Amino acid sequence: MLRLFESIKNLVQRRPAGSDRRLDEFQEMIGYRFRDQNRLVEALTHRSTLGELRPGEVGVTYERLEFLGDSVLALVTSVYLVDNFPDDDEGGLTQKKSLLVSKNVLTKKADEIGIRDFIILSDNAMKGGVAAQDSVLSAALEAVIGAIYLDGGLEYARTFIESRILGDMDEILEHRDHINYKSILQEWTQSKYRTYPLYRVRSTAGPEHDKIFLVEVKIGGRVVGKGRGKSKKDAEQMAAKEGLNELRKHH
Repeated sequence: MLRLFESIKNLVQRRPAGSDRRLDEFQEMIGYRFRDQNRLVEALTHRSTLGELRPGEVGVTYERLEFLGDSVLALVTSVYLVDNFPDDDEGGLTQKKSLLVSKNVLTKKADEIGIRDFIILSDNAMKGGVAAQDSVLSAALEAVIGAIYLDGGLEYARTFIESRILGDMDEILEHRDHINYKSILQEWTQSKYRTYPLYRVRSTAGPEHDKIFLVEVKIGGRVVGKGRGKSKKDAEQMAAKEGLNELRKHH
């Protein structure tokens, strides 16, 4: 714990002039003021900054808070769905949750909030446009959720998640193109069968520049779905979608 405190202190001391004003701006933007500003600094700090540490300094990044925020987001979203969709079974709730906490949706929400302008990066990472990467934006948003949870507790984290991520839930759920069927199928099979889906390319057809892939997905050695697509990834998604429909017939 002492090493973590020293790491944050070093990071705060090396923040450029005007950064306190920027932190105030960010807190105003998200509607939450941190009791411990160091938690916010940690939540916004990308691992690229580790390369700029002086000898003897130990750095911190948002990765630990991202881990925590992911769990808090999953909990709050699950409770929210159970409360708002009393007629949905486990499969329906799982599908909705997977969509609402997907990287695509979190990236969109991070963009709406404006997080990218506040992520603390190394000079090289800043020049390379790292803050615009989907994985960085979604990770930083989860880290902010984790920081709010540690700083203010579950109620403040819930308020932030419900207002900033779940506020337009109905609109998000209507856009089926966001759905990650592979992720949903994996959660389903882990829950029901304690195993993982296995994907295999059965065949390809067409010229090199316009191939069509046929993929099958197996669970417990049984083929539950097949899908076609212009890429292996698309075919796997279609196979997972068919697999989900097949499995739900038996549940």
